[in-house]
Amino acid sequence: MHETFLLPDVDDEDGAPFWAGTARGELRVQACGDCNRLRFPPRPMCPHCQSLATGWRPVSGRGAIWSFAVVHPPLLPAYAALAPYPVVVVALVEDATLRMVGNIVAAADAPINSVSPCDLAIDQEVRATFAEVDGVHFPRWVRV
Repeated sequence: MHETFLLPDVDDEDGAPFWAGTARGELRVQACGDCNRLRFPPRPMCPHCQSLATGWRPVSGRGAIWSFAVVHPPLLPAYAALAPYPVVVVALVEDATLRMVGNIVAAADAPINSVSPCDLAIDQEVRATFAEVDGVHFPRWVRV
């Protein structure tokens, strides 16, 4: 079933601290070194104050489903056997404007098609869990 999954560049200058955190089972987001506002996805400049000063902070890994979609025809061959499967957009509790996209699963080691879209609802509480794929630890979401 596993052909070639698209994997992120875990050594990318802006995103490497995020991936280093996921490898430790920790969800981290960038924080501006000047205005202290959190931001995700990682980028070199603060969208609020345009500062280039940056740091990283751990977050709780808790959030709520802000939106979701069901992937039907798979766009990539590696995911064909898993479709259909839901993908969620999660608003983090630390700041509802911080949103992460990922798979929602029944348990940390469950396949990405283990939750029926019929069982999902906007504002449903979720928490992050992590799954390793070819050496990369991806955040995934489980219902609370």
